[in-house]
Order: sequence, then C-alpha cells, then structure tokens
Amino acid sequence: MKTTLTIFAASLACFWLASLTCGQTKGSKNMTRPTTSTGFATVNGIKMYYEMHGTGKPLVLIHGGGSTIETSFARLMPLVSKHFRVIAMELQAHGRTEDRDAPESFEQDADDVAALLRELKIGKASILGFSNGGNTAMQIAYRHPELVDHLIVASAFYKRSGFPAGFLDGMKNAPFEVMPQVFKDAFLKVNPNAEQLRKMFEKDRDRMATFKDWDDEVLRSIKVPTLLLSGDRDAMSVEHTVAMSRLFPNCRLMIFPALHGQYLGVAESPAPENGMLELSVQTIRNFLDH
Repeated sequence: MKTTLTIFAASLACFWLASLTCGQTKGSKNMTRPTTSTGFATVNGIKMYYEMHGTGKPLVLIHGGGSTIETSFARLMPLVSKHFRVIAMELQAHGRTEDRDAPESFEQDADDVAALLRELKIGKASILGFSNGGNTAMQIAYRHPELVDHLIVASAFYKRSGFPAGFLDGMKNAPFEVMPQVFKDAFLKVNPNAEQLRKMFEKDRDRMATFKDWDDEVLRSIKVPTLLLSGDRDAMSVEHTVAMSRLFPNCRLMIFPALHGQYLGVAESPAPENGMLELSVQTIRNFLDH
C-alpha cells in the first residue's frame, strides 16, 4: 500500500507542479513557436514579461503554477495564434517577471494581468487560464469584469475539497525536490537565478497550502460566457469541476480523457495523442466564435 507521503508526492506532481506520476513530455525542451513581439511592462510595482502572437480578437493565456509561458503553452500557442491575437505573460516571480516582497495571491495576479491589459491598450479580451492560471482567470472575471469577453478555465478549482483528502495540507512541508525537473529547467533557461527559482517554488507552495475556499457567489457573479475544461484523470475531481459548472450562470463543460493539462499539450504531462490537442483548439475556437 502506498504511504501518505507517496500519494501526496504523486498528486503534487500531477497537479501544479505536475508530474511524477504523469510523466514528462518527450522533447519538451525543443518546443518552440514564432514570436510576434515581446516586452516588459511595469504593473503594480513589478516588471512583467509578456509576448504577443498572431492577429484577430485578443486571447489571453495565463500559465499554471511553477510554469513559464513555454511549459504551459508551447504546443497550444502556435495553433491558437493562427486565429487570435494571443497575449501571454509570466506572473509574479515566474520566469522573466519580477517578484515583489509579498506572498503570491490569485487576486494580486488578477490585478497584475488587468493592469498589463490596460497598459497594452486592450479594452476587452477572452481569458484562458490553466491550472493556477485558471484561478487567476476567474479572479479577473470577478474583479475586472469589464475586461473579459469570454472565460476559459482549464483544470482549476475553487474549494479545497476538489483535491484528494490531505492534498493541500500536505503541501505545507513539500520540499523543493518534488518540483518536476522540466519546470526547473524551463525557469532557469529564461532566468538563471537559482535562488529566485526556489523562492517561486516556496511562494507557489505556500499559496496552495493556505488556500481558503471561495464563496459560491464568486462563480455565480461571473456572467460572461464560460467554458470549463478538465481531464477525467486530472488533479481535481471531475465531480468538483461539474459542481463548478453549475455555479457559473452561462457555462459549458468539456471533460477530456486526459491527465492534468494533457489536452492542452502542457510540458509536465504526456504529449496529447490522436488529435486531442487539435480537438482542444477546435473546442476553444467554437466557443470563442459564438
């Protein structure tokens, strides 16, 4: 029988920080995509890195915890940027973006992304957030509804009960060693500051360990068209995602036969097979075009 620590480590790797059990994507280090423009913007006292690709209606991509743009979206971005003007950024302490002398929070991340959009003169955009980025996306729609056209929440949660019993409590003492190597390598590739990498891990870990349930009203108050995406073997339970879908007033739901973020081609899960990534892109396009 697996020990509690083994179960915790596997769950941790599969969620956030994902993939001791899910496996690392082969060739993830070589995932590249054309870049239209890059830059830094000063938002709420930190310099935030961003990229823009393609043309058309704006679509914001928000990466997961512990990630960079590359680890979350290197496979997805070239496909969606054929149809949309894609804006991707790295959040506080992640990758090329500066840290601040304060803990991370989904609310602060939401305010940072909102400030970036205003700095870039983007009045309204569709928002796609993956994993912890999905929590940030929901907070943008809640705190800055005037900026959001459509909302896509991929593999995210809003209550602690969405995870296996003891999962978030176990994060309190999670060591740096459980962070998947693919995340460490991606961070150091764009920011060779090993101490900053460790600080990012600790802030991500602490945010999850101390997470407090959101009131149902947060989701009920989000009126924009919303699409929930998840895998049937995701970090959070299917039942939790279904419960979320019933709170958003205007929501659609799709469950893929996939691990955490596999359907988006994230670096920490096995590569999507049999057209799964293309199906995700088509689902996103159909949702955003209506």
